[in-house]
Amino acid sequence: MDFEYDVIVVGAGHAGCEAACAAANLGSKTLLITHDMNKIAQMSCNPAVGGIAKGQIVREIDALGGQMGVVTDKTAIQFRMLNRSKGPAMWSPRSQSDRARFIEEWRSIVENTDNLNIWQDFVKQLVINDNEVQGVVTGMNVTFKARSVVLTNGTFLNGLMHIGRTQLPGGRVSEPASYGLSEQLASLGFTVGRMKTGTPVRIDGRSVHFDETIEQKGENDFHKFSYLDFEPRQLKQRSCWTVYTNERVHEILRQGLPESPLYNGQIQSIGPRYCPSIETKIVTFPDKTEHQLFLEPEGETTQEFYLNGFSSSLPIDIQLAALKEVPALRDVRIYRPGYAIEYDYFDPTQLLHTLETKLVKRLYFAGQINGTTGYEEAAGQGLVAGINAHISCHGGEPFVLNRNEAYIGVLIDDLVTKGVDEPYRMFTSRAEYRILLRQDNADMRLTERAYRLGLAKADRYELLRAKRAAVDELVEFAQNYSIKAALINDKLEQAGMQPLRQGVKLYDLIVRPQLDIYTLAPMVNALQRKIDDIPSRRDEIVEAAEIKIKYSGYIEREQMIADKISRLESIKIKDRFDYMSIQQISTEARQKLARINPDTIAQAARIPGISPSDINILLVLLGR
Repeated sequence: MDFEYDVIVVGAGHAGCEAACAAANLGSKTLLITHDMNKIAQMSCNPAVGGIAKGQIVREIDALGGQMGVVTDKTAIQFRMLNRSKGPAMWSPRSQSDRARFIEEWRSIVENTDNLNIWQDFVKQLVINDNEVQGVVTGMNVTFKARSVVLTNGTFLNGLMHIGRTQLPGGRVSEPASYGLSEQLASLGFTVGRMKTGTPVRIDGRSVHFDETIEQKGENDFHKFSYLDFEPRQLKQRSCWTVYTNERVHEILRQGLPESPLYNGQIQSIGPRYCPSIETKIVTFPDKTEHQLFLEPEGETTQEFYLNGFSSSLPIDIQLAALKEVPALRDVRIYRPGYAIEYDYFDPTQLLHTLETKLVKRLYFAGQINGTTGYEEAAGQGLVAGINAHISCHGGEPFVLNRNEAYIGVLIDDLVTKGVDEPYRMFTSRAEYRILLRQDNADMRLTERAYRLGLAKADRYELLRAKRAAVDELVEFAQNYSIKAALINDKLEQAGMQPLRQGVKLYDLIVRPQLDIYTLAPMVNALQRKIDDIPSRRDEIVEAAEIKIKYSGYIEREQMIADKISRLESIKIKDRFDYMSIQQISTEARQKLARINPDTIAQAARIPGISPSDINILLVLLGR
C-alpha cells in the first residue's frame, strides 16, 4: 500500500472523479478517497446529465479530455436536444442515464486509469504546515502524504437530512456525513456557510396509470455528448412522462406547511432558487393552479421513477397524500420519500481562478463545497482543479479558462469574483459570449489547448483536425460555388420559396433562414456530391458548417467584443495595490477589492459594487 502521492482527491462524486482522472492522466500519482466504492459518481438527484447551459459544460468537459460525456453516452436511455426552436447558441443537449450503469461505467474508468488508486474511507483532517497542505488523515487514522489535495465533498460536510420534523445525519440517504474538515478549515480562517438542496420522491412505475400521462419521447439522431467516434446508443431507449398537480394537491401541501422544515424554522440555510421544492412553488406562486411534473426512468429495465418537479421535505404521509390526488398517481407506491439536506460550503471568493485556496497552498476546492449545484457544474470544476493540482506538483503555467473560452470559465469566474448567496446554477444568460460558446463547437474551442496540455490524447486531436478541415472545405466550397438563377428558380418556386433575380454564390442561399444545406443538396448536384464525399461524421460536419455560415456575422461581431474585453484581461493588477489606502474609490470598492484581490482589471470590473469610475481610478494609477 502506498502512502505518498502527488495528488489526493477527497470524494468520488462528479467533481472528484473528473479531478482524479485528470491528474492521473496527466501523469500525477493520484489517490481517490471515497466513502463507498459502490457509489462512485452516484447521481444523487435526477438520473440525467445536461440541460440548458449544463449540456454545454459537458461538451466542454469532453472536448478537454474529461470523462462525463463518454460515460453519459454509454449509459443513455434517452437523448434530447433542448431549445431547438431557438438559435444554436441556445441548443443544449440533455440525456437520461441508467443510474446503475453510470456508476459501473465510471468505476470501470477509475479502476483502470493508470496512476490512480482508490481508498475506501473518509477524511477527517488535513495535514497542513506553514499554510501548505501536505496530506490527509482518514477515519481509520491512516495518514496519506500528498503534494496537493482536492476537496470535492459534495453535500457530506456536516450533512443533515430533513423529512418533516425527522432529522437524520448524512450526506445522502443511507450514507454517513463527514465531520472534522469544516471545523479545521474554519479555524484556519476560511468562511464557512450552510446551504440546502433537496430531492424528490422515487416512485414504483408499476403503480402509475401511464395511460393518463403525456409521453415525452427522446430523439435518435446523430447528436450526443462526446466528440469521440463511438457506436450508436447501445441501451434500450425509454420515454419520460408528464403529469400535472391540481388544486387538491396544493391544498394538501398548504395544510402541511406547518410541518415543513422550510417554513417552521427547522431549516435556516438557502436552497436553489431555480430548482425549488413543491412547497416553495405553491407559496411563491399562489395563483398557479397546476405545476408540471416529469416521471423520469432511473434505468433501462428498472421500475424506479424519479418525479422531477416534486422535490420536498414534507412528512412522508403528506407527500403521499398529495401525490395520490394526481389522477395518474392515485394508486402510487413509493420506494422512498423526498427529503432536504443541509451541508457546509465555503465562500468561493476565497479561491483563485485555478480553484486553489488563497489561505492554504496546493489545496483545491471543487463542486458543491464552492456553493454550486448540479453534476455538470461540479464536474467542470473538478476537471480544472485536477489539472491545476497536477501542475502545482510538476510545474507549468496555471490552467485557467476565460469567459470567452468556455462556460466552465464563466462558472469559475462568477464564483471567485462574485461569490454566491444561493446555490449557483449555470444558465446561458450568465455567459456574455454565448454565441461563441455553443455546444457544437466546444471541441474547436478547447481540444487543441487540452492536447498541448497532455490531457486530450492523439486520437481526439486527430478527430478535431479532420473535422476542422472538412468544415472549412465545405464552407469554402459554398463561398466559391456560383449558382445561376435559371438553373434553380424552378426548384425554389416548387418549394414555395422566393426565386433568384440573378446568380449568387451557394453561400448566399444557405444564409437564407428557410434554407439549409440538406434542403439545397437535391437542388445542387455539386453540393450533394460534396456531402457524399465526407467520409465520417457527416451530419456533425454539415451542421457545424451551416452554423458557421448562417451566423457568421453574429459570431464575428461577438468575437470583436470579446477581443476588446480581453485587453482588460491582460492588465494584471494582483498584489499591485494597497486598496484600503486608495481614498479616491468608494469604501465598498476598497473593501471588496482588498478581499478578492482580483487578477486583472477585467475581473475587478466584474465584482458587484465596483463602478466604472472605480475602474478608471485604477487605470489612472497604473498610468493608463
